[in-house]
Amino acid sequence: MEKRNRIIYWASTGFLAFGMLAQGITQVTRSQGFVDILTQLGYPLYLLTIIGTWKILGVIAVLIPKFPILKEWAYAGFFFVMSGALFSHLAMGSSITETLPSLFLLIVIGVSWYFRPADRKLISVNI
Repeated sequence: MEKRNRIIYWASTGFLAFGMLAQGITQVTRSQGFVDILTQLGYPLYLLTIIGTWKILGVIAVLIPKFPILKEWAYAGFFFVMSGALFSHLAMGSSITETLPSLFLLIVIGVSWYFRPADRKLISVNI
């Protein structure tokens, strides 16, 4: 079971890292696709730089060893950004093809977080 969990973790985390890094780079460089999406959703374009930078830093945090608190913050940030994207698309009546990537990445975030190895989790202290 441990081997299966490790495979699920690394597969989902690899996909998550690739997706967030690709989005982060294209957001920081303000690719026309993301400019169009943010304009359609009614958000200011400077958000691309902020969110893109956070995504790139989040990928680094999730992939490097140690630093479990930083990893929790990165996962939380990914969750907030992608759930915000999902609900923004739903609120604006976006098509299913525009909404599915946000939902899919949201699920991948949850799978990666759930299956992370013990050395990548916060250790709770019971007093």
